[in-house]
Amino acid sequence: MPRPVPWIPAVLYGAVLAGGLYYAAIGPGFDARTGGFAVLLCVLAALDGRAWRIPEGAVFALRAVLLCAVAAFDTSGLSRVLFVLVPFLGFFAFGPAAAVWLGAGCVLLLAGAFTLWVPDWAVRAEYISDLLMFALGVVLALAMAAVAVREQRARGRLEDTLAQVAQLSAARERNRLAREIHDSLGHHLTAIGIQLEKAEAFAALDPAASAQAVSHARWSANRALDEVRASVRTLGPEAESEPVGLSRTLADLVHHLDGGARRISLDVSGVERRPLLVLYRAAQEGLTNACRHSGATEIGVRVRYDDHGASLRVTDNGSGLGGAEEGFGLAGLRERVRLADGTLELSSSDRGTALTVGVPW
Repeated sequence: MPRPVPWIPAVLYGAVLAGGLYYAAIGPGFDARTGGFAVLLCVLAALDGRAWRIPEGAVFALRAVLLCAVAAFDTSGLSRVLFVLVPFLGFFAFGPAAAVWLGAGCVLLLAGAFTLWVPDWAVRAEYISDLLMFALGVVLALAMAAVAVREQRARGRLEDTLAQVAQLSAARERNRLAREIHDSLGHHLTAIGIQLEKAEAFAALDPAASAQAVSHARWSANRALDEVRASVRTLGPEAESEPVGLSRTLADLVHHLDGGARRISLDVSGVERRPLLVLYRAAQEGLTNACRHSGATEIGVRVRYDDHGASLRVTDNGSGLGGAEEGFGLAGLRERVRLADGTLELSSSDRGTALTVGVPW
């Protein structure tokens, strides 16, 4: 993870360099010490301006040595402010506890330097003020480092959370599209297969019935293509893809599946308030399973509307599930019903299967 606020050392280096050069210009003038002072500050800036493949501890030690060298060449005394970088950068390299000890050491080092080279500094207000201001700078540097680290960690957690949300959203959209493909395209492909089998069986015996089966298969193919186009166009909430009217759509669906060896009946009662895609998908799933797997000859679809909601029940006289596990279609239907705050009941025996779905308005 990159170090937070990387611009702070560069700003301090630049400020100290400008102040030192200004002091030399108005005071003792430029000499070799001033040149060494400027060169060492540029080396420090270059050291902080790029990443190194050596251990962080070695870089930190080299920086501390260069800071001491800058202070030795400095004639203005401004370079002491750079030592606040020792606890500041130590916070990122070694942690908060080590940074506090480094800050305390820098304050004691400055007090020791005053003791060695400034007689009676303890009774001179300007040096006491310098020491206090330096200690305050150390405290502020530590506080800034702590805030920067917390902000960086919070930003990292936020980015991780956003990445997880994006992954979950993508997974949810993939699941939704998979359900749409299974429930719409899968159903129509099943219907096409059934009608083509009927057409083949009646080709010689009843050409009219065979032609009607081919027509129904063509309708299922066109309907599947329309639903795929609608899914591609919207790619939005399921409510946007709801059929125009459930009763009318179910009647159309039953009409094109009915006939041959099986009879499908539709019974609708009550007043439809709004189309409900979940019930249409439930009807598709129930009819597909009944036609494909159960061997049923009688299939009933019943829809009831009342003041509280709507319910759909698909029954057949087939052989039932036979202990088979629920497939992707039923699992997807349960998820649809759950999202609609509805209920789903499935009962099966060797005398038939009943699928009941209820949803509130």
